Amino acid sequence: MNKNLWLLALCQGLFLTNNVVFIAINGLVGLQLAPFGWMATLPVMGYVVGGALSTALVARSQARWGRKVSFQIGLAVAVASCGLCAWAAFSASFWLLCAATVVAGYYSANGQLYRFAAAELAPAAYREKAVSLVLAGGLLGAVAGPNLASATRTLFPVPFAGAYVVLMGVALLSMLCMAAIRFEAQPARRDAAGQPVAGRPLSELMRQPAFVVAILGAALGYGVMNLLMAATPLAMQVCGFNFDAAALVLEWHVIGMFAPGFVTGHLIKRFGVLSIMGAGVLLNLACVAVALMGVELHHFGIALFMLGVGWNFLFTGATTLSMTAYRPEEKDRAQAAINFCVFATLALSSFSSGVLVTTQGWTLLNAGSLVPIVVTGLALAWLAARRRRAV
Repeated sequence: MNKNLWLLALCQGLFLTNNVVFIAINGLVGLQLAPFGWMATLPVMGYVVGGALSTALVARSQARWGRKVSFQIGLAVAVASCGLCAWAAFSASFWLLCAATVVAGYYSANGQLYRFAAAELAPAAYREKAVSLVLAGGLLGAVAGPNLASATRTLFPVPFAGAYVVLMGVALLSMLCMAAIRFEAQPARRDAAGQPVAGRPLSELMRQPAFVVAILGAALGYGVMNLLMAATPLAMQVCGFNFDAAALVLEWHVIGMFAPGFVTGHLIKRFGVLSIMGAGVLLNLACVAVALMGVELHHFGIALFMLGVGWNFLFTGATTLSMTAYRPEEKDRAQAAINFCVFATLALSSFSSGVLVTTQGWTLLNAGSLVPIVVTGLALAWLAARRRRAV
């Protein structure tokens, strides 16, 4: 871990602080302001829809200006969008809140590239460890996010408006850290005529089994995690728990998401990427099993913690797997495609979580999550069998 990686890990932690607070409060603020209860998680969905819509724009800014400038633009958008969210809370405007979270999605689309940038800050032999260790920086968000949401809930007479104001300061701090990071320019490959090599088109990349499975693992793994995490504060409120209890559960969930980052890279090196992703699928199944056992505090806590660890194995593994399927000159289009699929799945799961938990209940929501979990497991088994036949 060199200085640049430590600073990028800190930026990842501040990025996750923003994300955790958004997840913790956007559904609750939405529930207070929405015309109908089933619309409560639309602000959560707006965040990921904005991320999906921004992936192509972010890819172009990364290609034109490089990592650092693009990341700083994303952080400037974070400051502005959090200000808009605070204004929406003060003015009790549900639709302004939704619009502000869509704008904030641009920051999310940038932040999702931190893990790929980590691989460029370390030697090729250590990129799995670099990715997992920078993702481990999210531990800061695990601790700071829920506690920040709880501490600032009553900072102003309008509930949670103070959290949005404080998040503006979080983004400004991240801008200072990002300014100190040195991203080395990636040398462009050139053909015999001295022209830059454009690389393969996305249609050809999408025909590679490893790339397809990496997208499925990242998108469905993130989708299941978001489906259950976004619904948890609402489900716990229905079950009679206060916000502090929900914040505690979310804190342990995010610890589960990022604490394994200190060892996930080592595990991938030792056991193989598909084995670790398979373990992530099994942990997701265990999460659903615990959630279906009851609705006491320990059921929520244990289930969400296992969900977090399962996400870490799947997402870190999918990121590592994807990097074996594209060349350096193809990284912008490949990473944009992966993140677009992730955000599109997140948008669907964010909307579905609010609708399902308020109309069908926590039990059916968990049962429904088994479908994408099984699909992910089957995709991994297919790729593993294909690789065994090729040996």
